[in-house]
Amino acid sequence: MTTLRYILAAALLAAWAPAVSALDVGIAARSILPDPLLPVSGGMGLPQPVTKAEGQIGVRALVLRSDDATVAIVSVDSIGFPSVLADRIREQVKDIPAENIIVGATHTHSAPDTYAFPLPLGGHTGDLDYMNWVCLQGAAAVNEALASAKPASLKIATGEAKGKIAYNYYAPQLYDPRCSVIQAIGEDGKAIATLVNYAVHPEVLGPDVGIVSPDLVGPLYDRIAEAGGGTGIFMNGAQGGMVTADNRDYDKPKPGGSGVWEDSRTWEECIRIGNTLADEALRIVSEAPVQASPKLYCAHRDVTFPVDNEILWQVVVGSPLDYPRNDADHTIQTDVNLVNIGNAQILTIPGEALPNIGYYLKRKMHGENNLLFGLTNDAFGYILTKEDFDSFKRYDYVSETSLGERTGEILVDSLLAFADESPRPETIK
Repeated sequence: MTTLRYILAAALLAAWAPAVSALDVGIAARSILPDPLLPVSGGMGLPQPVTKAEGQIGVRALVLRSDDATVAIVSVDSIGFPSVLADRIREQVKDIPAENIIVGATHTHSAPDTYAFPLPLGGHTGDLDYMNWVCLQGAAAVNEALASAKPASLKIATGEAKGKIAYNYYAPQLYDPRCSVIQAIGEDGKAIATLVNYAVHPEVLGPDVGIVSPDLVGPLYDRIAEAGGGTGIFMNGAQGGMVTADNRDYDKPKPGGSGVWEDSRTWEECIRIGNTLADEALRIVSEAPVQASPKLYCAHRDVTFPVDNEILWQVVVGSPLDYPRNDADHTIQTDVNLVNIGNAQILTIPGEALPNIGYYLKRKMHGENNLLFGLTNDAFGYILTKEDFDSFKRYDYVSETSLGERTGEILVDSLLAFADESPRPETIK
């Protein structure tokens, strides 16, 4: 009888014990390389003609699913991916809440235009059929990733990525060298996926060399797969003003003794930088503790920005993509997401925030690992503080391609209020 009572008591305790929130993870990729090739975009202005492709531009989707939430993180090889296009992906995914589908751009400067900038004499810069096809491929990747999701644990870590990877073109040391990594491990002990979050412009090649390419992100993915890290996915960070790939050729100083060097704009340099970042990401995550049943939480909220820059307002009004806007007060609205996964917290930024904004947000967030997904859910140009806006000659360009001097303050206040009002991520010892 005593043994029977113990068995019954154990059964009752098991029945009343809270369920462990297991995690499923899936990842999928689709090519978005156009055939025939299309001109590539480095920003506002006419796309540049190309003659060949190096690497494979694509779209990748990472799906995280638990008892509490399902989240899709989508990365598109493009210079920016407006909310209008992200919504087209969301509309074609029926089994994940639209607000939990987070869509970001890698910011390669060697992919076809996805803005459709209006031109002064009529027309626009984009190929609308291509953009629609990219959205179809993005939705297909999300649906495949969801269908293939399987039980997984996570390793999450943040550390300084060492080596010649990135620098700030305006002030070389003013950038964030930290790389955050989320790696999903299957029940067989093998990596399913490795997400790399790092702030850098993938513009080793740029739009003027006649090549369609994912830039350094392509070799990053190849190296992760070769090294046993599963399928890679890259989400950019706060890389505005001007955190770029460190492709300086120290053997070729520019004349004048200014301490500036020529750039190496070759595919081989893309491979070097992409491999270095991949190796560092895998090193950083290698010693992280395994989080067997990490909790998953996702929320979103709207943020409204005034558009004080008349040039950008004309882009909003004149693009055939029909950006959502309020004509009466010259404002636009976008979604931002907050995701807690295990001991990590993620916030999204709808543009290119300068690194000081990125540092401040990470310092005030509530995770043991704090990640910022830049150029995500929208692509509103540079985001800088009112103190920096139009303050230095060096910042003329970033000020001219910003919504206005209030953007940074509105973004920071909104995101930190969001983080403070949301549940905290886990603490992992």
